Amino acid sequence: TVALVARGKEALDRIAGSLGRHGVSVPCDLSDSAAVAGVLASLPSRLEGVPTLLVNCAGVFPFAPLHELTDVQLSEAVAANLIAPFRFIRGLLPGMRAAGHGHIVTIGSVADRTVFAENGAYAATKFGARAMHEVLRLETRGSGVRATLVSPGPTDTAMWDLLDPDTRADLPNRDQMLHADDVARAVLFAVTQPPSVTIDELRLSRS
Repeated sequence: TVALVARGKEALDRIAGSLGRHGVSVPCDLSDSAAVAGVLASLPSRLEGVPTLLVNCAGVFPFAPLHELTDVQLSEAVAANLIAPFRFIRGLLPGMRAAGHGHIVTIGSVADRTVFAENGAYAATKFGARAMHEVLRLETRGSGVRATLVSPGPTDTAMWDLLDPDTRADLPNRDQMLHADDVARAVLFAVTQPPSVTIDELRLSRS
């Protein structure tokens, strides 16, 4: 059973419905600590057991020069891209440790190692997420819990809608980007390896 957690209830309901009895829609503003705590408390009953796979993939992408970036934009990026994944790791990792197995996947970005202009908030949070993954990987070694970082290049999702990259010379066109399914297949590859194998990191680019 898959619990889908994000703000967009309509999209969640549609995807969960396509999974039949295996899909559970869990609307939640991931920047709201009380809402996240409520979701974490409810997941064992919704999933009929302790979750054994966590994929942290929600995020926001403020795009502005540093001197124009607002406190609100930076705070929202930190809340969604760094604090929310931390809360889910903190909430679910003890149960995975107790069970002796589990897998935590962090969706990074090319921006977790490479900096780009107007990308200060996003890069800062993605660098932070990569660091948190490395600490998690170290702390879970030998526990039966695996940790994988999947870092794609530009991927054609709704995150780009406000920027309209096809009209800008400094951004890749959408037809030059990866697709969400490409990233999903990388995640599936990592989490379906034998228990004795950990895929520490996957970096994806458009060929």
